[in-house]
Amino acid sequence: MMTVSALSGYLIVSGLLLAIGLVGFLVRRNLIVMFLCTELMFQGAALAFIAIGHYLFDYSGQVMVIFILTVAAAEAALALALVVLMHRQGDTLDADAFVELSE
Repeated sequence: MMTVSALSGYLIVSGLLLAIGLVGFLVRRNLIVMFLCTELMFQGAALAFIAIGHYLFDYSGQVMVIFILTVAAAEAALALALVVLMHRQGDTLDADAFVELSE
């Protein structure tokens, strides 16, 4: 059985992963780093779902993690396509250059 102190430890780590991912996403302008920070936020949310599900003896947290991993895989495929497209258009992966793709 998981104690409340163990649960709070997992939730703190989950919150730190989410905060680091959010700060990295907002601060960095490189698309690859931005997508990696998004993946970090997904993993933070997944950790919270699993910890709370284990604490409550419920499998719905693990089921939700399957959906999170599915969305993360789709996001990674989209990110790879975007990075290849931006690299072919110009030799930069700066997110500000993404505006130029609409022309």
